[in-house]
Amino acid sequence: MIADYTVALQPGPWRHEMVPANGSRFHVALADPPCPAGVARTRNDSPLVLLLHGFAQTWWAWRHQIPALCEAGYRVAAMDLRGTGGSDKPPLGYDAPARTRDVAGVVRALGADRAVVIGHGSGGALAWGTAALQPAVVAGVGCVASPHPARLNVPLRKALTPVALRRLAFAQVPTLPERGLVSGELVDEYLAEASVVPLAHDVVTAYQAALRIPFTAHSTMEAVRWTVRSAGRPSGRRYLAALRRPVTVPALQVHGERDPYLRRSTVDTDAAAIARHLRFESLDGVGHLVPEEAPERVSSLLVDWLDETQERRSTTS
Repeated sequence: MIADYTVALQPGPWRHEMVPANGSRFHVALADPPCPAGVARTRNDSPLVLLLHGFAQTWWAWRHQIPALCEAGYRVAAMDLRGTGGSDKPPLGYDAPARTRDVAGVVRALGADRAVVIGHGSGGALAWGTAALQPAVVAGVGCVASPHPARLNVPLRKALTPVALRRLAFAQVPTLPERGLVSGELVDEYLAEASVVPLAHDVVTAYQAALRIPFTAHSTMEAVRWTVRSAGRPSGRRYLAALRRPVTVPALQVHGERDPYLRRSTVDTDAAAIARHLRFESLDGVGHLVPEEAPERVSSLLVDWLDETQERRSTTS
């Protein structure tokens, strides 16, 4: 049942590196854009795009977007978040502020001053958090299937559907969710429930294998539990206050019209109030696992927004 971390290192048009940041090592899948023959490239030549995965997944959730963004001229890094895939799984540090420091550290360790940070699901919430707590390293923030977590106008119970609230409540139960992740049953159930377009069997089994890497299941659940447990703590209130700072960099929010976890009526409310330059896109026929359910549409949308972001930066610099 136990798996080695190498099960999370799928081959493809990218290379795998271990990057030191914030006292841990993080697995990152890297891809550089094409370079004309005879032209030397430095690490900072191309804008860096850092991709963050969501719950029960790994960097591989972005496998379709990595080559598309790379071909469009962007340097792409898809990281395994703390406690997942090929990254370290320390006993502590699964609170959101610590994880934003992970993201900022990876950006700097990759030799970039700033990056466009794009996340899906819980990774999207982390992208919003990084823009608020680590603004010096964020050139733009993209969030897929992830409303802004500031809870400025929309409390959690109104942002999430009853299905999502039940999932969040179940996550607070000790050990039982971990058992479901390790057995693969909870992974299969979640991926089927979250998607309108079913994921291929080999994709599901890849995620199941990655969650059998020692300590991954517990680390995954601890990150989810912090979301609820922090609500009444001083550290959680400070984080919430930080999230309510204006986001001044370009922001993108992408929503799947048939997302079973997010209420469409409120999904963009807080982002619209906080992000000064927000672009909101809704994709029909798509559930929660947007990058995998509609890979070509998401890739095209991201490239268009990134190009737009680059043009804005060049005209204002």
